[in-house]
Amino acid sequence: MRDEELIEKAKKAKEFAHAPYSKFKVGAALLTKNGKLYTGANVENSSYGLSMCAERVTLFCAVSSGEKEFSKLAIVTDSEEPVTPCGACRQTLLEFDGELEIICATTEGKMKIYKLKELLPEPFKFKR
Repeated sequence: MRDEELIEKAKKAKEFAHAPYSKFKVGAALLTKNGKLYTGANVENSSYGLSMCAERVTLFCAVSSGEKEFSKLAIVTDSEEPVTPCGACRQTLLEFDGELEIICATTEGKMKIYKLKELLPEPFKFKR
């Protein structure tokens, strides 16, 4: 799937965001290595700590459907510049693959692409 197609899927997912407090809607689209697509949007709660970012909503949907290998994640916001995932999302995504390509885009067409390990170079890893 081309990056532009993935961005369009994330843009559509953003429409379902529940962001009455921040007014900052985020959509995400996650492509698995076997070609399946999962989308999600941020969901806020009046007890702000219970809110969930679009990236984790999407990841949890994919993982709970049996997926564990991912190739690309697109994130779309209405901001002036592309926004990267928060620290909690970075750490959660890194549980699966530091090579994951992160496509950060705006609804106006600006885009930046990173490898997840660039965004979180010294992650916590549980060692047994």
